[in-house]
Amino acid sequence: MLVVSCIKQVPDTTQVQIDPVTNTLVRDGIPFIVNPYDTHALEESLRLRDRYRFRTVALSMGPPNAEATLRRALCQGVDEAILLSDRAFGGADTLATSTVLAAAIRRLHQQEEVGIVFCGKQTIDGDTAQVGPGIAVRLGFSQLTLVDRIEHVDLMRRRIRVRRKLEGRYEIVEASLPAMITVVRELNRPRYPTVHQRLAAAAATVQVWSNEVLGLDPSTIGLKGSPTWVSRIFSPEREKGEMIGNGLADPAGAARMLLERLVAKDLLTV
Repeated sequence: MLVVSCIKQVPDTTQVQIDPVTNTLVRDGIPFIVNPYDTHALEESLRLRDRYRFRTVALSMGPPNAEATLRRALCQGVDEAILLSDRAFGGADTLATSTVLAAAIRRLHQQEEVGIVFCGKQTIDGDTAQVGPGIAVRLGFSQLTLVDRIEHVDLMRRRIRVRRKLEGRYEIVEASLPAMITVVRELNRPRYPTVHQRLAAAAATVQVWSNEVLGLDPSTIGLKGSPTWVSRIFSPEREKGEMIGNGLADPAGAARMLLERLVAKDLLTV
């Protein structure tokens, strides 16, 4: 049985640049990292492999330089790495991205049964948390989001039980396999690769699948297949801050001055 981890190469969030014409991410000259949530998804796939002897596949969609992201996954110990790369995939929103990833997983499933698909709960560049659920819908898999613990996998009954981290509480959920699971950081602590794993990863082959392999309608992928359009990206304008009084030496006086300023700006009524 296969466990697939969908991982993404994302820009270092301190150096993001946007093309002012297309409002898409400028990738040239920008340092990239593995999406932090995805590292926990990858680690959990390896833990399940160690426990249940699954086979693991790391899957990523991106430009040719995203191969570096998959080599990091190979360093961690995944059995196979596949890069989905084609100009036709470029500029994809979450809908088009989940379409391509689902098609690749479907192709893997034809060769060997896919039992679990892992994704990070969201990416730090988009923060939409839509790709994982989109994959689940397209494949008809059970959908388990915000998972912070895998409780049990019953291969005989083809069931999985997980704990979901919700706001102010936890929820135990059981679902049938195959399942798509999005994970939070509390799930695990990613392992460090050994020297032997690093050397093996450097010599390993990263498969590259283009749209010629997947055979998707070009109008449903990439920028053409993306109904989400960004009309404008900007930094919000903020007024320059102002220090009021001395809160340490005279907190009551500082509070009184603050109230007076708020009343003067019609931001507070007394």
